[in-house]
Amino acid sequence: MATGGNSLIVKISLKIIHILLIRTNNATIENVMSEEFFGGLTSHANPSCEGNGFYTRDAFMNAWQSYPGFAESPSIDDSKREIAAFFAHVSHETTRMCFKDQADKSNPYCDPNAQGYPCTPGKTYYGRGPLQISWNYNYGPAGQEIGFDGLNWPEGVSTDAIISFKTALWFWMRNVHGIIGQGFGATIRAINGVLECGGGNPDAVNDRVNLYQNYCGQFNVSPGDNLYC
Repeated sequence: MATGGNSLIVKISLKIIHILLIRTNNATIENVMSEEFFGGLTSHANPSCEGNGFYTRDAFMNAWQSYPGFAESPSIDDSKREIAAFFAHVSHETTRMCFKDQADKSNPYCDPNAQGYPCTPGKTYYGRGPLQISWNYNYGPAGQEIGFDGLNWPEGVSTDAIISFKTALWFWMRNVHGIIGQGFGATIRAINGVLECGGGNPDAVNDRVNLYQNYCGQFNVSPGDNLYC
């Protein structure tokens, strides 16, 4: 049985290790998310795109401060792969940073059965932001955690760039981060598997995979296995 002194030493040691991991992760995020890399992401949005100038590195870095667990891994390569995966989906969902709002706005994306997150009359919850967050059952809890009224002001996701990236990170940390080790294909299933996987939309799947491989190449890291869903 460990003595009280030994237990304290273990706790202090674990705390130091955790601090070192966070510092390493911070350095990884700062270096990988360079101005050059982010500029490459946004360079495809022509001046007529509604998203042109909206998605910025500063907005992402500000939003990331609220989700430091993103891309936090003892392995720098694993952190790079998660960043590559996140922005592969962002690039695909926004058509290379061109769109803030979903093009087809005919569906209000209101689920009347969503317990605790009733739709506000006149408001619609179609896809908005980097990962095109949709449905009232996402806008409601995302807004509660982030600090904006997602049910009454869903437009905030495509109005405030920091809120926009926070909603994307909120969704990612709850639905994707935990399965990132299963391969990029698992992240596709988590984001849009019902519509794309199993032959549903092979072109979309291929586009996501190609973007992911491209970004991994820029980070000089292998994309790993299980790329397709």
